[in-house]
Amino acid sequence: MINLASIAQHYRADFERAYGDRMTHVHSRALDQIIRCHTPQAGALLYHCGTCHLNTTLYPSCGHRHCPACQHQVNGHWLERQRKKLLPVNYYLVTFTLPAQLRRFVWTHQSWAYQAMFQAAQETLLSFFERDKKLGENPGFTGVLHTHSKNLTFHPHVHFVVPGGSLNKGKTRWQKKSGKYLFKADNLAQVFRGKLIALMSKANYYLPIGTPQEWNADCQFVGKGDGALTYLARYLYRGVINENNILTLTNDRVTFQYKNSDTKQFETITEPAIEFLWRVIQHVLPKGFRRARDFGFLHGNAKKALMRLQLVLKVIIRVQPTVQKRAVRCPQCQSAMELYLMRIGRHLIIANTI
Repeated sequence: MINLASIAQHYRADFERAYGDRMTHVHSRALDQIIRCHTPQAGALLYHCGTCHLNTTLYPSCGHRHCPACQHQVNGHWLERQRKKLLPVNYYLVTFTLPAQLRRFVWTHQSWAYQAMFQAAQETLLSFFERDKKLGENPGFTGVLHTHSKNLTFHPHVHFVVPGGSLNKGKTRWQKKSGKYLFKADNLAQVFRGKLIALMSKANYYLPIGTPQEWNADCQFVGKGDGALTYLARYLYRGVINENNILTLTNDRVTFQYKNSDTKQFETITEPAIEFLWRVIQHVLPKGFRRARDFGFLHGNAKKALMRLQLVLKVIIRVQPTVQKRAVRCPQCQSAMELYLMRIGRHLIIANTI
């Protein structure tokens, strides 16, 4: 398998000469960490086998949230937490997408724009719940920001996994709609547009010339929610590229595959390695920005409301097995090995004594 780290290491100098004027510190930092991942530059972990007394050295992961070679457990833990909040109700995947004319503005104002997208989307959903006579005023939903399309072009949009109901005003009763319909997508798009424009105006920003009146939103029934959460978790903490989709590196050109959203078939793109690196690295988020957020009764500060709702809906809490870190096995006798020494930078840390 061709990995992103090897491409980044080999072509970094050429890449920075070509794209240095577009790069920020977070892009450089991401490249540093991806290249260091699972190498001596990231440190060293010394393990000892108590059975056959073999010592071996492994190299840790970088832990960077955009590195495709690690963060597998972080994705798993997030999905596990979300599954514990699932309710026995219908779920919907609501998506708000910005028109192409706004992408340049978003790219140059990322921290503000991504936050504004979350705020406008949240306020839009709340306003629809409040106006619907069959629904309550206390919904909950989980939002995830994506900045890429299937072929990894810059395409900012936010997904929300939405339970099809909410608590009433007194927070004592669950209110819901019957059937598989929640809200009309065109109406969601129109309200989202108005709220985002209002936020832009307040911050003294304006729509680019040529921005269309019609924006896009989508509202799909997704069953009991687990599938939608699994989809959103896929690239939550591992960047936007699955390294299994990098097919070849030949004559300084990378070929990768992606699934076409319309045909559901895999297609390929072949381009110079430095262009491929930019296609991936441009999606590194601003420092400290949270891609995934919970709102309403699903928020971390609303645990009592969620527990009350679980009682109302007679949810049976099944404790899922925690995602466990796999033990390091001795290459000689396959026994579990013990970590006894760590090197992180210039520091040596004794984890155990032999």
